[in-house]
Amino acid sequence: MTILVTGATGNIGRKVVDELLARGIGDIRALTVDPAKAALPEGVTAVRGYVRKPETLRGALDGVERMYLAPAPDTVDEVVALARAAGVRHIVDLSGEPDSWWGAVSNAVEASGLAWTHLWPGDFMENTEIWARQIRETGTVREPDPDAGSTPIAMDDIAAVAAAALSGDGHIGHAYSLTGPEKLTRAQLLAQLASALGRQIEFVRATREDTIRVLTPTMGDTATWYVDNVLSGLDGVTLPANRVAEEILGRPAMTFAEWSARYACGIFGSDTGTRD
Repeated sequence: MTILVTGATGNIGRKVVDELLARGIGDIRALTVDPAKAALPEGVTAVRGYVRKPETLRGALDGVERMYLAPAPDTVDEVVALARAAGVRHIVDLSGEPDSWWGAVSNAVEASGLAWTHLWPGDFMENTEIWARQIRETGTVREPDPDAGSTPIAMDDIAAVAAAALSGDGHIGHAYSLTGPEKLTRAQLLAQLASALGRQIEFVRATREDTIRVLTPTMGDTATWYVDNVLSGLDGVTLPANRVAEEILGRPAMTFAEWSARYACGIFGSDTGTRD
């Protein structure tokens, strides 16, 4: 059984490769824009291609039975048409509910007539990385609402669920809304990061304009959209915490405290920095 992992050097795709290896899958094909720099594990075949350039996928899809599809709404129709023509049987996609922006991916996969499994994650724990610059430089985080909450899930667990779905037929026809095990406010997320880093980090209630200002060096023009469309309505779009990942994986999903203990020092650094 040949499995193609698209976006195989991206944040989640790379973890999907590792999870498939851990499950003993022996024929993994990893799609990447530069195979020479991919640094993939031994036994994984790196092939050149990019889902946002469907014309690069024809050779990569030859002989593939199952595929992990990274989200690319603008080109998904062409990608799934190529997959179907190449004989792909089952697509596991990272997407969203049908009426969302990412829903274009799940809709196109279903319309292809291929077997499908949808992964619909909520907030990623890794999204807290947008705070890294201000934590390192000022020892603070500035946002409008410390009490806004979400149920973040670790990319490790999303990748593990993807690998489980790719490994057999038991998840075909299922759409999984994936959350972490608990709802946490922005202030609680920051407190757990601070504990993992072993330092004081202050949450400063900020205006919309100040929040955009401190996020722009990291997010560029996306900072305004993020503040107005994500932070402003976080509680309204947050899924209740569920145990879907835990039930699929047969183990507890990672908590944010565990994620912080594993990754925070590498992402956020441990130097105190100076305050504004």
